[in-house]
Parts: sequence; C-alpha cells; structure tokens
Amino acid sequence: MPDPQLVLAARVQDALSAAFGPSYADADPVIRPSQFADLQANVALPLAKKLGRKPRDVADEIVKHLDTAGVVADVQVSGPGFINLTLSDDWIAGEAQRALRDDRLGVPATGAPQKVVVEYSSPNVAKEMHVGHLRTTIVGDAIARILEFLGHHVVRDNHVGDWGTPFGMLIEHLLDLGEDAAARGDSSVSDLTAFYQAARAKFDGDEEFADRSRRRVVALQAGDPETLRLWNVLVDVSKKYFNHVYGLLGVTLTDDDIKGESFYNDLLAPTVQELEDKGIAVISDGALCAFPPGFTGREGEPLPVIIRKSDGGYNYSTTDLATIRYRVDTEHVDRMVYIVGTPQSLHFQMVFAVARMAGWLGDEVSAEHAQIGNVLGTDGKILRTRAGGTVKLAELLDEAVERAGAVYDEVQHDESFDDATRAAIVRDVGIGAVKYADLSVARDSEYVFDFDRMISFNGKTGPYLQYAAARIRSIFRKGGLAPDEAAGPIVLTEPAERALALQLLGFGAALEQAGATAEPHRLASYVYAVADAYTTFHENCPVLKAPDEATKASRLALCAVTLRTLTTGLHLLGVPTPERM
Repeated sequence: MPDPQLVLAARVQDALSAAFGPSYADADPVIRPSQFADLQANVALPLAKKLGRKPRDVADEIVKHLDTAGVVADVQVSGPGFINLTLSDDWIAGEAQRALRDDRLGVPATGAPQKVVVEYSSPNVAKEMHVGHLRTTIVGDAIARILEFLGHHVVRDNHVGDWGTPFGMLIEHLLDLGEDAAARGDSSVSDLTAFYQAARAKFDGDEEFADRSRRRVVALQAGDPETLRLWNVLVDVSKKYFNHVYGLLGVTLTDDDIKGESFYNDLLAPTVQELEDKGIAVISDGALCAFPPGFTGREGEPLPVIIRKSDGGYNYSTTDLATIRYRVDTEHVDRMVYIVGTPQSLHFQMVFAVARMAGWLGDEVSAEHAQIGNVLGTDGKILRTRAGGTVKLAELLDEAVERAGAVYDEVQHDESFDDATRAAIVRDVGIGAVKYADLSVARDSEYVFDFDRMISFNGKTGPYLQYAAARIRSIFRKGGLAPDEAAGPIVLTEPAERALALQLLGFGAALEQAGATAEPHRLASYVYAVADAYTTFHENCPVLKAPDEATKASRLALCAVTLRTLTTGLHLLGVPTPERM
C-alpha cells in the first residue's frame, strides 16, 4: 500500500529534475497536509532562494513538468507558491482494493531486515511487578510486534534483576520458612512483596540473620551448587508470577526470553579486561572507571562510568556493558532498543558512549534508550496506593477488568451474552483499555491513569476502537457474509467513502514511523483516525441498505479492508478485539 505522501514526493522530485536539472532531483519536495487539497508541496519557497526567482514562478514551472497521470486529479498553485494536490478517486479506490486482496494489507516487508533486540519489562526476581513495569512491558511488546511485522528479526529480551546482594537474605529467609513452602505455593513465598519485606526486616533487625545472609551472598557469587539450587527455587517462583501477569496483559514474553543479570555474570571480568586493554578503563580513587568525553559534573569535572568498584565488585554499568558486548560479538545484532524509564537517561547515554569508545557500537550497530515517562494518579503525582505504597500491577489489572464490567453493563447491546462470553469480553475491554490508554501517549511523556477516561466507549479509547471493529463484524453477520468474501470492486462516490479509503492508505507509513522511532503512539493515533473515519462513513453511507448492489458490494469491501486494518493495527499494539460486543 503506497503512502500517498511518498508517491507524490517522487512525482514532484521528477518534476524538479525535469524543470531545473538532475541536481535538484533529490531536493525535499516538502509534502504536507493541506486544508485546500489532499496534500501540498511547499518546495517552491525554499527553492526560489537558490534559483533567484519568485516562488510562484518556481511553483508554476514545477506544475508544468509534473506527471499527474493515474494519481493526481487536480493541481492548483495558491498563495506565494504552494502546490495543492488532489488525488484521483480512482487511484485511492484502486490502492484500497489492492490492500483488500493482500495478506499484509499492501504493507511490504522491509528489504533490509535487521536483527533487533528489544529489551523490556525487566522486573526483579522475588519482587512483585508494580505500576512502574506497566509501561515498559506494554510499550516494549508493541515495539517488538511492530518490528516483527515489518520483517525484522526481533529478539525479545527480559533483562530481569536476578543477581546481587539481596539474594543472600532472600535465600536465608526461604530456608527459615522451609523450602517446601515454595513447592506448595504457600502465600509466605508466593506473595513476593510480603516475602521480600519479611526478609528485609529480619536482615535489618537480626544480626545473626544478616551474617548468614552475607555469607550466603559469597557462596552464591562463588557458584556454590546448593546455593544456586536454592536461588533457582526463588527464580522459578518469580517466573510463575511473571507469567501470570504477562498472561493478564496478553504480552508475548516467555521464559525463553529471560536473560537476567546472572546470564552475564561470567562475562563481566572479560568485558572489564577488554576495556582495560584498550586503555578505556583506568583506576580513579581506587575504582576502575571510564571517562566518556562530553560528560561533566557541576564543577566541570569529568563524570566517570564506574566499571569495577573499589572493593572489586561490579555494578549495573558493568552488566550493561557486558550485555552490549555479548549482543554484538555473539548475537550479531544490528540494533538494540532499551525500554526503560526516563530517569535512567544519563546512565544509558554514558554506557553507550563507553561502548562506542570500545568499538562495540558504531555505524553498523546502534543502541537507543526508548525513554518511558511516569504513570501519574489523578492527583498529578506518581501513582500510589491510598496508603502511599507502590501499586501492584496484577491488582491494577484486576480492578481494570472489574470496572470495565460495570461500564460494559451500562452500554446498550444488540444481543445478550452468557456469563462466560460476557466475562471474556469484559476482560478484553478492561485490559485493552489500559493498554491503549498507555500506548496512545508518547512513551517519554507522563500520563494520568484514570479508569473513568480510559474505559469510556467514547473518545480516543481502547473500548471505542474495539467497538468499531465489533460493529463492522456485526454488519457482515447481518448480511450473511464473511469479511474475506467481500470483493468489491471499491468505487468512491461519497466524501465519507473517500475520506475513509484515503485514511486506510496511511497504514504502511504509520507502521514504518512507529518502528523506526520505537514510538507505538504513532500507530495508536493512526488506528484511532481510521476508526474515526469509519464512524463518519457508517453514519453517512448505508451498507446493507445501499441504493444498489454495486454500491453495497463496494461498501462491504471498504468495511472489510477497514476491519482488517483496525484488527491488525490493534493486534500489533497488543490490544484484543472481541468478535462481539
């Protein structure tokens, strides 16, 4: 499905070459939306300065050489030199028809596939996931889905926190409770928040327990088999919990995607050694540090990236550098996307800078921090429980489903459903509402978590989009026809038909932009625009009661390609689309 902007850009560039010579063939045609036409080429204004001519004269010359055949129905020059371009109805209809016939809706797989690591979710073992993990999990999963659809080889990487000093106290607390408690699924272990808090309280208040915990850390880091076995018990309990939450959210992470901090433990020393050998890591105040250029403190002193602490221990920076080195040398990736909160921005900037100094990142391999903004409560502050504690993610999702049920029951339905069907629909509505509300906001922006707004069936919400898809399916059921049986041909005779078909042609461009920038909100906004255009079409263009069979066939085909665009787009965002609502 060609993007109309790209099609017109190529035509205008050809006209520039024909009018002013081949050296102008690569000039930006400056294609923009227009209130006077479908699109507008504004290249004449900047080009006029180079040519020493009036912008309007330059615009007239471009139009004189512009090939409009088969694509453009009308061209007008307005103002000082704006070129207004109106697309041909037949071309729009033809492209929509081609999308209908194509399994990928006319979106080609990339001709230059990359191996892309998308690191997201990354909870901590023996700790419950909280609302802070909501965005990293949802956004990361959408980015992975989008890049995969575009034809890239995506490696999902759940970089869980499963190593370090807290595990000494956690293992000792497990032994105090009895290892069999984990096997039985007792709440003393399976309630991860309570388990961690109890271990911490004992560590802070019982010196004998603290001494045992410290010795256990040493045994863990030394690879003691029995300690590692107990550590794995905690990891397995946590995995069951993670998978429960991932199941609620409908994300694509599995146990196979976990590469925790422990995975890189044996790679830390070789990574540090390479940085020393290359003269990048040097001793400073007893610690081994790298000083990437351009990073300074308040007094202008160079800021260090600590590679190895003065006590000989390693830290997050060491693990992150070892991870980059492994991905480049062993996994041979082309791109790394880190879905992590905005507060970690400086950390990643400096780690990436050190990796570039080491030659692990460069023109052929890129790394980017896809920053994630905070989730706020309706009071404008970081979302907390009434008691001021961290909001547990599983409880938040359960509440979303419960509230969705209350709102759903207030909405008028065309048919009644049994309890099981209603429960499945309500679950999809609740989870879809949470996910779309998150994904519709630029990932680096904060947003207010407001159940009343996100579960509404009106406005830019998940339920509104889900209902749009369900409404189209309802038309096909009433017509006794499956969506994939609608063949058209598509013919555009009404403004609402044309507006909808033109909107559908932007699917590929929205996906490309979302994948290139790792910004799912671009796709979320596009899908809403499609649903909005369909609503106008639905209100103005009868389908089953169309004036004649040809118009009916055309509108059914337009409904079919709209349905596939909506469901595909929402699927790539991870938002479910119930068959009936």
